[in-house]
Amino acid sequence: MQQDVREINLEIGKPAVAEALDRMRMELRLSKKRGYAAVKLIHGFGSSGTGGKIRVAVRRELAAMCERGAVRMVIPGEKLTIFEEDTRKLLQICPEFRRDRDLERHNNGITVVVIKKT
Repeated sequence: MQQDVREINLEIGKPAVAEALDRMRMELRLSKKRGYAAVKLIHGFGSSGTGGKIRVAVRRELAAMCERGAVRMVIPGEKLTIFEEDTRKLLQICPEFRRDRDLERHNNGITVVVIKKT
């Protein structure tokens, strides 16, 4: 049975880009194994200089993962609005996400990943 959304802060400890990507991959595998429907990644948007590099690398890697079929869907925080089709699909999969503080906030420091069912 799938659970709700899991939140993972990739900025903790101010990691290098490679370290943040490794952690993201590991956390996504763990989230899938634990039955989460989606993961909200906090990667920052670049105000400190580090977050922007992590955001770009995370989104590039997630796009590749989505293309390979490793994840179901990727929604950038700035497109996390009910006016976007992918967000409406997310809300069908995870109705509890309607209560998430970042919905409708256009936060480019986060990305939501919908986990592919096995």
